[in-house]
Amino acid sequence: MSPKISLLMPVLLFASLAGCGSHYMVRDPQSGTTYYTTDVDREGDSGVVKFTDDATGSRVTIQQSEVKKISDDEYDAAIKRGANR
Repeated sequence: MSPKISLLMPVLLFASLAGCGSHYMVRDPQSGTTYYTTDVDREGDSGVVKFTDDATGSRVTIQQSEVKKISDDEYDAAIKRGANR
């Protein structure tokens, strides 16, 4: 294996793993707003969730929410259409 290829292997491995994360649709039932994210932080048993809305880049905190794991395709389509309303 050439030195250039062996140097690229870790980069290629990281790039392939970066696309393997989970995607979530988070809905605020009080306002009806829907958000899309790749990471949801839950605060204990209080029901509070914190995350970054990937459509806008805004940090969001919701007291009560509905969180659903979604497919890569659903996530990509929502982000492309600028979904969060």
